[in-house]
Amino acid sequence: METDEGPELTFLLGLGFQLVLAEFTRRLAAAGYADLRPVHGMTFQILKGPGATSSELGERLGVTKQAAGQLVDDLEKRGYVRREPHPAGGRRKLVVLTDAAYRHLAVAGRILHGLEAELAGQTDLAALRRELGRLVGALTDGREPPPLRPVW
Repeated sequence: METDEGPELTFLLGLGFQLVLAEFTRRLAAAGYADLRPVHGMTFQILKGPGATSSELGERLGVTKQAAGQLVDDLEKRGYVRREPHPAGGRRKLVVLTDAAYRHLAVAGRILHGLEAELAGQTDLAALRRELGRLVGALTDGREPPPLRPVW
């Protein structure tokens, strides 16, 4: 069905996401975190609290176990994560965040909330959130939505 209502929904959603993410990333870099990309922030969100194995991390990120292992190796070298013995024993390792990662999350949270506050002064973010929530609900038919994966 063709309409003359403007750009297509997927274009607007993608462009809006891209622009907000780019501004957020720019502000994070200005705050001293130019070494981190959005996938690192998603990794930190997944590992918050008890942590996860590399396999679990890969599954949540939608990447191979090998790619997750490389990501963990890189973040470990930078001091953002460490590997600990898994509580269940065996050869598995639990990947947990370091204090450096938690400091990053605190800064990122402040930056994101500040950016959202600025945008709220220019648009009705509450209505946008409601409508996007309805859209997600309609597309998932009441089921749990899949995890957001860094495919960008």
